[in-house]
Amino acid sequence: MRVLLIQALSMDEASAERVYPIGIVSLAAHVEHKGYQVELLDMNVETDPFGSLKEKLLSLKPEVVAVSLRNIDPLANKTSSLIPRFIVTVRMAARLLPKAWIIAGGTGFSLFPERLMLEIPEIHYGIIGEAEISFPALLASLEKPSSIKGLCVRKGNRVIAAPPSMEFDMKNDYLHPSRKLLDPAPYLKANSYVPAIGIETKRGCPYNCSYCVYPNLQGKKLRCRTPEGIVDEIEFLTKEFAIHRFHFNDPIVNAPLGHLEQICEELLHRNLQIKWGGFFREDNINKENVSLFERAGCECFAFSPDGLCQEALDTLRKNLTEEDILKAAEHVSKSDVVSIYHFMVNVPGETDGTVKKGIRLLERIYDIHALKKNLGTIILNNIRILPGTPMETIALEQGVIDNDTDLLYPTYYNPKPFDKLRYKLETLHLCRNIFMWQEVR
Repeated sequence: MRVLLIQALSMDEASAERVYPIGIVSLAAHVEHKGYQVELLDMNVETDPFGSLKEKLLSLKPEVVAVSLRNIDPLANKTSSLIPRFIVTVRMAARLLPKAWIIAGGTGFSLFPERLMLEIPEIHYGIIGEAEISFPALLASLEKPSSIKGLCVRKGNRVIAAPPSMEFDMKNDYLHPSRKLLDPAPYLKANSYVPAIGIETKRGCPYNCSYCVYPNLQGKKLRCRTPEGIVDEIEFLTKEFAIHRFHFNDPIVNAPLGHLEQICEELLHRNLQIKWGGFFREDNINKENVSLFERAGCECFAFSPDGLCQEALDTLRKNLTEEDILKAAEHVSKSDVVSIYHFMVNVPGETDGTVKKGIRLLERIYDIHALKKNLGTIILNNIRILPGTPMETIALEQGVIDNDTDLLYPTYYNPKPFDKLRYKLETLHLCRNIFMWQEVR
């Protein structure tokens, strides 16, 4: 059986920043391991995405076309949607290959499986959540699927979605992504912000942030790969593809405490000269591990504390304090590693008092990093409301959205009177950031 895995468009415009689609490449390793012929297409690196899609469909003539929707929209306060492009991708496959099975999956699809399958009747099946076991099982039973975790099937005018898998054994059953099926070379020189090549060290997230869907899709239990297996993959990529910059694409790279430290010890033991970054939990940062991370090649500490004051942190259920954020900033500011911070603006409960506290926190972060000038940037966003999150409940209770609001398309929590607050804070941040680098006093 010929299987084509497609990474649907994940950007609303041409961008030099490319992300190697580790999801479909990891899945391809398991499909190939089961004896199927599999090929990949990432539409994001094609000059003519839909022309390339047509050519691939007609040349391969796959019996199964699996389309991964990673993002439903570009986030970053944008109001454009990626859903129209996804629909065109599915419908092109259906028209060109009317006898092919069409299966949808990916993080974006997993947020709206029923909604998307009802809107796009060309999709035969969907899979929500992780698919390493479920997708090969579906390929083996396309005419009459058995009970498969995460499988979405049609029942008359309804779509029934089985609970997703959240127990894939990352320690014993993880297969290195089959990167020979998708050459990493086109991705390596494009990015200036985040390394294009991702490494997955674990799945799951034990935290309860009110806007986040990770626990719903991956579960709350942390499932970690072995440090040796992770570094084996990194070492292979450095030797086979000359890749020396990586992004650890876990929700939080330094949780549980000790796991990333073991990875770094193994990197140092093998003397691998690489650079890497990831998103860090502030209360797991200390003087000792910052030094270790830097020696092992960390080039960017990315933080997403999200709340600009204690009230916001509590509303967002971050289980952090302002002091945790400032202590982490103190530790990383003494390194030669760049740091970036992400914050949410106009969080529920915003007042003139919380705005003043938020401004004070931003100023303190800049003051802490002033000596070494190692603050890369601060990113300010409004909250994207996603289904099944506490933030959706809050927005409903406050009348920001109602039961008829279609969350499939960009919907942000940003009510008056603080709906323009982000611009005020961005002005403050840009003045401090640009004047710091340009030495304007």
